[in-house]
Amino acid sequence: MHAFSFRPGKTARSAVGSALSSSLWSAALAGMIALAPAAAQAQELIVSAAASLTNAFQAIGTAFEKAHPGAKVTFNFAASGPLLAQIRQGAPVDVFASADQETMDRAAKDRLLADGTRADFARNTLVLIVPASATAIPQKLADLTGAGLRRIATGTPASVPVGRYTMAAVQDAGLAASLEPKWIYGESVRQVLNYVARAEVDAGFVYRTDALIDKNKTRIAFTVPTATPVSYPIAQVAATKNAALGRDFIAFVRGEAGQKILGGFGFSQP
Repeated sequence: MHAFSFRPGKTARSAVGSALSSSLWSAALAGMIALAPAAAQAQELIVSAAASLTNAFQAIGTAFEKAHPGAKVTFNFAASGPLLAQIRQGAPVDVFASADQETMDRAAKDRLLADGTRADFARNTLVLIVPASATAIPQKLADLTGAGLRRIATGTPASVPVGRYTMAAVQDAGLAASLEPKWIYGESVRQVLNYVARAEVDAGFVYRTDALIDKNKTRIAFTVPTATPVSYPIAQVAATKNAALGRDFIAFVRGEAGQKILGGFGFSQP
């Protein structure tokens, strides 16, 4: 099993350059597949998955390969928006797993998904985290307006689902204007997690499963209510050349073994 991660730069105020990054990644991924032996390609499955699924899907990939001798799963982890852009640009992807329904809806609208293959497979929770060294711990969204919290991170709303969940919650709380000067935007939820873990920001919005990864460097301040559930859909990409293995992988993720692994990483059932 192989995993390739989308690694954006350290500048986080905007998502400028994400389209270029997606284009470059599409070309790089296509090149890697072209260089693979023909025999391996026949049993190789390319899965593009939301960054928050990294650890859980790596474990699922290992289990899937054991259950399917001869199969090899290659992962591409990034924010859901850039992953969709790569698929649009023709990246050789067999299965797509998004961190929100909106991104998958866009894929369906563009006819990028194989009919009848889309299904939900997990849920998550939005939380606010702070560095482990923080002395003042906010208890609710309104506390973020305080002078002690000057830099607050979330994903870029246009391309990162955690950013959209965050902004919807902030708007519902009537805090959009007061928090606007404080935002630091990351290009994936894992980048937001890293900002908080390195204490480069005072707080950040991530999923509960991400917060559990860096428990020694971050702490959960509180759970953020969301009007829309944090729901993960998965689907086979219409252009896949490995449809049978793709269906097997989706069934594995949604089956008993996959759900047990996801639960072990903090995800709940759909």
